[in-house]
Amino acid sequence: MIIQAIALLDDLDKELNTYAMRVKEWYGWHFPEMAKIINDNLAYAKVILLMGFRSNASNTDLSSVLPEEIEGAIKAAAEISMGTDVTDEDLDNIRALAEQVVDFTEYRLQLSGYLSTRMQAIAPNLTALVGDLVGARLIAHAGSLIKLAKSPASTIQILGAEKALFRALKTKHDTPKYGLIYHASLVGQATGKNKGKIARMLATKTALGLRVDSLADWGLDGEGAQVEPTDEEKASLGNMNRLKIERRLRSLEGKPLGPRGGVAIGPGGQQQSTQPPKWELKEARKYNPDADGISADAPAAAAEDEDVSMTDAKPAKKLIQEVNGEAADSSDEDVDETTVSKADKDEDSTSKAARKAAKEARKVEKAAKKAAKAEKKEKRKSTGGVKEVKNEPNGDAADGSKKRKRDDEDEKEVKKEKKKKSRKSVP
Repeated sequence: MIIQAIALLDDLDKELNTYAMRVKEWYGWHFPEMAKIINDNLAYAKVILLMGFRSNASNTDLSSVLPEEIEGAIKAAAEISMGTDVTDEDLDNIRALAEQVVDFTEYRLQLSGYLSTRMQAIAPNLTALVGDLVGARLIAHAGSLIKLAKSPASTIQILGAEKALFRALKTKHDTPKYGLIYHASLVGQATGKNKGKIARMLATKTALGLRVDSLADWGLDGEGAQVEPTDEEKASLGNMNRLKIERRLRSLEGKPLGPRGGVAIGPGGQQQSTQPPKWELKEARKYNPDADGISADAPAAAAEDEDVSMTDAKPAKKLIQEVNGEAADSSDEDVDETTVSKADKDEDSTSKAARKAAKEARKVEKAAKKAAKAEKKEKRKSTGGVKEVKNEPNGDAADGSKKRKRDDEDEKEVKKEKKKKSRKSVP
């Protein structure tokens, strides 16, 4: 039943949006200004059914549908409307479509009430944690309450984001943090960096609540003749876990923690609301039309500005001021100090000039030493080349030395042969 109801509710939302858009476009040819004044689709359709032609706006009582301010705006806009005239047959078709919008809207309200009561009876803990619409979508996606209760918390967390999960696993990217559970009110209250943590915590508590909802034995159907608990007792686990998640969310975001019982007790014993008001209505600054009017005797604006600037400005110093004796002495001392400082500056400048001259003299000496070293190197190179030329032997001398080496070798061979013969002759 829950699966069919949530599917029909989604289809009704799509059809209602399509029909309401068509009604506004169709009746906008006759009364285009009304679409800018009325934003609610149901109120727009009801006004069409009550008023009909825009010429009947002044004689039609719209207080049952619209507040007084909007009703007056509609009647004023109908008198100066730029729309075209339509026939009775056109208006009948527009009214038939408007009746469809009203009927579908009423049926949708009835269906949503039916769905909320069924969810409260079948899955009270799930409804307390994530709401009736999100809980019904989770059950419809899983197939049944028992299948959803058998799923782990990690599956419940990403239920509805299967495509993103498998795409992330295939491309080796980060997996999604939430699926259908993202539309729960607790996840919506968290900021961007805490949505994943709250979704994971909510999924774990939802898994526990689902197992209680699907497997608990309530009333006479259970063991023995037990009294059936009330709706609050059935949803006690979900409400307790919801309070824990709310406290955890407040601690993550740095907000003050609420009381554990959910109700604040004042000093006099009276109950106080745990949540402060979101905002306070303050009176807006109104435009002052009297500031636009300028009387004939009023002075010029430039003159007033000059007077204001002269009064606000500091008094200028006098060009010539009287000087006392002490002031004169202090001025003399200042003059002496300035002369001393000038002398010190002159000494510093002379010392700097002397230092610069010494540096230049050192540079000249270094350059002279380098030049002398270079000359010595050149002289050494020239003398070394001459020696090498002197020591080089001529061709004839080389040939003579070769002959001598050959003669010496021949003599050595002759001596060796004599030694061998002498050894053989000895018995």
